Amino acid sequence: MIRVTTIDRCLQNHYRQWTLDDLIAACSDALYEFEGRRDGVSRRTIQSDIQLMRSEKLGYNAPIVVKERKFYTYDDPGYSITRIPLSETDVNSLSQAMDILKHFQIFSQFSPVSDIINRLEDHIAVTTAHTIPVIHLEKNDRLKGLEFVSELYESIVKKRCVDIGYQSFKAKEGSLNTVSPYLLKEFKNRWFLLGHQHSAKEIRTFALDRIVSISRNTETDFVPNTFFDPEHYFDNVIGVTKGLGKPEAHVKLRIDADQAPYIRTKPLHSTQQILEEREDGSIVVSIQVVVNLELEREILSYCEHIEVLEPRLLRHRVRRKLQAAAGIYL
Repeated sequence: MIRVTTIDRCLQNHYRQWTLDDLIAACSDALYEFEGRRDGVSRRTIQSDIQLMRSEKLGYNAPIVVKERKFYTYDDPGYSITRIPLSETDVNSLSQAMDILKHFQIFSQFSPVSDIINRLEDHIAVTTAHTIPVIHLEKNDRLKGLEFVSELYESIVKKRCVDIGYQSFKAKEGSLNTVSPYLLKEFKNRWFLLGHQHSAKEIRTFALDRIVSISRNTETDFVPNTFFDPEHYFDNVIGVTKGLGKPEAHVKLRIDADQAPYIRTKPLHSTQQILEEREDGSIVVSIQVVVNLELEREILSYCEHIEVLEPRLLRHRVRRKLQAAAGIYL
């Protein structure tokens, strides 16, 4: 199963081409990592695994094809052995489990489970009654970097260093960074990694869609996270940009009457407070957050409907960008 799941993970990564030798190497690495085996695997073993995945013996019927007589891939880009249809037994088991979970929804500690239950119920209804889905969640399966999420998650849990090949949008060339990974963060359908960059000896944020490669580093000691509390690190932040020790700001905003109802029901941040309700229907709110690029973009997304009152530096920066944007249309 270690070999089969490794082959599946490789073939899901469509950003590189996989030869049989590549799959052998990946499976050998996985067996060493999980079982401590150093003898690797033979060519015949991997070929047998591929045939097993293609067959009905395990219920996979994996659409594995060979392109250009050397590169293995899935003929269906969205296929994975982890996404095979649920059997009737599986559906019944899930239904029973959800009935139990529903009893715990009255407790505040289990409130995060509610969303999972709703999604599972919708999936089971589609599976059993062949109805159309009634819950649609925002996702982007073509987003670059998603293939690294599982590997980084495992490295965080097992506290091991990784070497990250990284190239930002502004950099002409990529760089190799040894990192002790601490936290995965999703923001607006993009994924980010926070970790200790060993060469700079500082916390750095890596966008997963700018990561070129990831490999395990067995020669460098993992640096434990004594720098920040992952559970509360982003409490005072909109987005992911935050330097250690960067102070919060008392951000004061005027929301016009057109957008005031939306800001009331969907606060810009959990710290939002309504300071003033004006006769023209506008409101003045405050939030306690770190001033960063994501905050600016959030404010700019409302265009003329939001006015920054405080702090002055943020007001000046937003005004300058709106003036530059207006200048494009002159």
